[in-house]
Amino acid sequence: MDSVSVGAKEVDLIVIGAGPAGAAAGIQAARAGGRVVVFDKAPYGRDKVCGDGLTPRAVGALNELKIDLDDAHHIDGLRMIANNTVRQLPWPSGGRFPSHGAVWPRRRLDAALIDAASAAGAEVIWETEALPILDGSRVVGVTAGGATWHAPMTVVATGAPGAVARMLGAERVADEPFGLAIRAYAESPRHADRHLEACLTLRDDNGTPVPGYGWMFPAGDGTVNIGVGALSTMKGFKSLNLNNLLDSYRDMVTEPWGLGPYLERPRAWRLPMSAQKRHGDGWVAIGDAAGLINPMNGEGIDYGLESGMLAADLSLANPATAPATYDQQIGERFDGFLATGRRFSFLIGHPFILKNGLRMAVGTEAIANITLQVMGNLVDSNTPGAAGKVFAATDKALALVDPVLRRTRAAA
Repeated sequence: MDSVSVGAKEVDLIVIGAGPAGAAAGIQAARAGGRVVVFDKAPYGRDKVCGDGLTPRAVGALNELKIDLDDAHHIDGLRMIANNTVRQLPWPSGGRFPSHGAVWPRRRLDAALIDAASAAGAEVIWETEALPILDGSRVVGVTAGGATWHAPMTVVATGAPGAVARMLGAERVADEPFGLAIRAYAESPRHADRHLEACLTLRDDNGTPVPGYGWMFPAGDGTVNIGVGALSTMKGFKSLNLNNLLDSYRDMVTEPWGLGPYLERPRAWRLPMSAQKRHGDGWVAIGDAAGLINPMNGEGIDYGLESGMLAADLSLANPATAPATYDQQIGERFDGFLATGRRFSFLIGHPFILKNGLRMAVGTEAIANITLQVMGNLVDSNTPGAAGKVFAATDKALALVDPVLRRTRAAA
């Protein structure tokens, strides 16, 4: 370690990754008076491939961070489609989260967040890969751009697993499900629609039901974000052609949405839904890097913002205890729901169960409202009322059958 310590720059917090999770950590720590540096391999203004939808939970986190959402398109609720059934529901009101969501293309959302981090005093270094420095098993800083930085805590906000995750043993759990998604932009006269739209009944080239959904997210700027996502638990997942699935979905929505041609080549990305580790001596992982993605909708921006703020608060309060405390609090907040979601993904990987389950998901308004809360990331270990009770019962039932679900998984 001594050989890399000469001339090292000292800060209170190092953040690797300038996406929403990393920016949230940077904002929170800098506003609290911490000396913060944020690194990102990409240039400023890069466009992160994403669905661009913000749940009411995400809006709540952005409000907590005092981010101005005037540039985002306001969303009142969710329209769910399953075969011939359509349910259009408003986001719940009177709860812990705002009663509206938003669509905010990631180029603009990410810029707003990292600009806020810079304005708060965080140093942001672009186009520079930062890699952890290990003293035994403890992370003591990073090397980046030929320089060395030391801090009592390093926050890993690198998204899907990569070099940093491999170094720290924080890669995805191989036996757990993950997702793949693809999106494009197109012009539409309905670009100012105030509802997200999710089609829950997709089929692959062989007619096999796909555990996932197709989405139309109106951006309010003349365009819509159109995309599809699928879970790895489906039969034939390895041969699934995402471009074909997107084109098939596009055929379904072109007329009702008046879609123009794709404005750019469709882009795909991977959705990690687990992590072997999310903390260690001197470091924590947040957001996607910690596997904090809802397996039932592929959404993780809200979890990224919340975990980033928590990591910053704990790191500045006591860096020695921060990793373990962070892991405990994140576990209490999210682990039960996310574990249930992963088990559920094995269940709906079976075509017969998926086909009949979707009928139930939107069959009545009461059940559809629970589906709405799940799709909106509004359910967790603290959720009261009917949704909380259904979640608790489902969690117990799926935990009992989890071994069978994994043994009979439909993936091939």
